[in-house]
Amino acid sequence: MIKKVLLSTLLIISISAIAQRSQRIGYIDMEYILENIPEYNEAQSQINSKALNWQINIEKQQKEIDDLKTELNIEKALMTKELILDKEEDIQIKTLELKKLQDSYFGVNGDLFVLRQQTVQPIQDLIYNAIQDIAVKRKYDFVLDKSTDLIMLYTNKQYDISELVIRSITQTKKVTAAKEKQEGKKTNPNGVKPQSGSLELNKVKKDAPDDLKVRDTKREELKRKIEEKRALQLKKREELKKAIEAKRLKRIQEIEDAKNKED
Repeated sequence: MIKKVLLSTLLIISISAIAQRSQRIGYIDMEYILENIPEYNEAQSQINSKALNWQINIEKQQKEIDDLKTELNIEKALMTKELILDKEEDIQIKTLELKKLQDSYFGVNGDLFVLRQQTVQPIQDLIYNAIQDIAVKRKYDFVLDKSTDLIMLYTNKQYDISELVIRSITQTKKVTAAKEKQEGKKTNPNGVKPQSGSLELNKVKKDAPDDLKVRDTKREELKRKIEEKRALQLKKREELKKAIEAKRLKRIQEIEDAKNKED
């Protein structure tokens, strides 16, 4: 009985070892691949530039809010209750507007997300298609990414397909460019290049997607409402200031009249 168990165990171990030996595993270095794709570097530069401008805009508006809060704290003792409430409401509106702006830039489905989808996603798709094509042709069972958190204690360079991926992408772009050029000649004998429906990796499409247009419309509508409310507040504030000033002048006049009567 014990011999049968040992034999069964040895058989299972042997089968597992054979199965493991039959598996082919390759790996890539995604960081190295991306560094060698010019379109990716251009896309990253464009994204970083946009994100920096957006962040500067946010910090500028945040400073305006901080200045209003500081001004309120300094002048609070000299202000009427109505003016204090008016100032606090103005700060709340600006804070809400800033939050909306942050979400429109960096929130889910915000401008940064859309920009990445337009610039980086096509490049990633190109890389994954190349990896899949190479893996199928070379019959790899697994392709690992060396640049991830996966710990690879040892790697044999002969199983690194990063250069193959880069060459495959370069070849794909050449073939695509040649097809587009050939199609351009067929459809435009005069040499005018037609608008291409193929994927462009070196620039963002000029026409924004429908969801971005809808969000821009909503943002403009919100901005218009906020501006209207702010204008109404300013009007009320000026009316309140005039009323306070009139009341003050009336009080001064009453004091002067009282003094004249005494004289």
